[in-house]
Formats: sequence, C-alpha cells, structure tokens
Amino acid sequence: MSYVPESSGEAIALAVDGCRALTAAGQSDMVWGHPSVRDPAGRGVWMKCSGWGFEEVDAGRIVLVSPDGEVLAGDGPRHIEYPIHTEIMAARPDVGAVVHTHSASANAFSALDAPLLPLDHAGSLFCYPEIPRFTRTGGLIKNRSLGAALAATLGDAVACLLPQHGIVTVGADMPAAIMTAVLLDRACRTQLTAMAAGPVRRWGDEEDTVAKRADVWSARQLLAGYEYLVRRAG
Repeated sequence: MSYVPESSGEAIALAVDGCRALTAAGQSDMVWGHPSVRDPAGRGVWMKCSGWGFEEVDAGRIVLVSPDGEVLAGDGPRHIEYPIHTEIMAARPDVGAVVHTHSASANAFSALDAPLLPLDHAGSLFCYPEIPRFTRTGGLIKNRSLGAALAATLGDAVACLLPQHGIVTVGADMPAAIMTAVLLDRACRTQLTAMAAGPVRRWGDEEDTVAKRADVWSARQLLAGYEYLVRRAG
C-alpha cells in the first residue's frame, strides 16, 4: 500500500487514518489537534475540520485547505491553526504530512527548558542534534507569518517542541509524521519520569545514539508502528 496519495480520495483516507492512529496512541485532546496530508494536486492540505475529536472523524469530516485558508473541498469549518501545515509544507518539499497535537508530556517537559536526552529508543530520534523549540509565542499559530516562523524554527528537523502549546512533527508520509508524534510524546514522558526519580546520570552518546536510531527507526519500523495503531483503532 502506498502512503503517498495520488488522488483526493486517497488523501482523504490517509487523513482519516491519521486521526484514528492518534486516537489509538492516546494523543487526543477533545476536539483540538490535527494531522494533515499534502494535496497531490498542490492545492493545499487535507485535514479534519474543526469541532470534531480524532475518534469522530470520517471521510465527510475532512476538508481541503488552501495556503490562504480557503476551504476548497469538503464540508465544515477549517481549524484556525491551518498555517502550521501549509507553511511547513511550503518550506519543506520533502514533507508529505504534518501532525500537531497537545501532548501533555511534551508541554510538561518543555516547561523545564532542559535538553531532551536519548534515555530510550524513542528519545534517540530527537537528539544529536537537539530538537528545536519554537518560543516566539505560546499562543495559536493563527496566521501565515507565525506559520512561516514555525517552519523556520523547525528547519530540517523531524519535530519541534512548542512550549506552552504542544508539538509539531513531520514526515515524508503520514506513517512517519504520526509515529514521530507518538515517539516524541513517549520520549518526553520517559525523561519526566526519570527526572522525578532523581538526577539523570546515564544516556547514549552521539555515535551510539545515531547508530541506534538508524536501526530502530527506519522507515519500515515507523510504518510497522503506524499500521499497528490503525489496526488497534479498529
């Protein structure tokens, strides 16, 4: 199965499955947060409309949003933070999907202003170099200027922490973007637990961590995790 859509129908199906996978991973925040997939015709992004939780989304609740915020297809209002998706994709031709969630673990961890360490498999994806943080605002990314600033902070990384807000992750396709969000939440949670128990004394060095990352987070492994989440969502 290809996860790079060739039609509007395929893009809609991917956006629905992305929401289902985030539900299974425990990334829901009532009706807030959203994954998106790049429109194969270059018109914008396909993402859920606002007002619905991840678990409530079906094909009738997916809309196509242009870079200017116009709903080009589908029924329902767009999310106010659509520029997160459109501006990152404008800056990153390699990105086929973007995820924004309000990870509670990431928000708690971001407040510590500490570096994220490779304490587990998940953490190895976000270290060497250190994961960026977007600190221009803790509020909503509600216009194209803020979206472009977030894209600039993200740079060529796979994820960005948004202190007081949540996380943004990207991938060549929906499986990679979804799994990166799931793993970032897990990495933050692991480090919070370790720091609560006492001073953190042991973590992987750069050479070992980079080698480990290539083994445990290949595209094939990310896909396997994503497909598990979709199956779990039923």
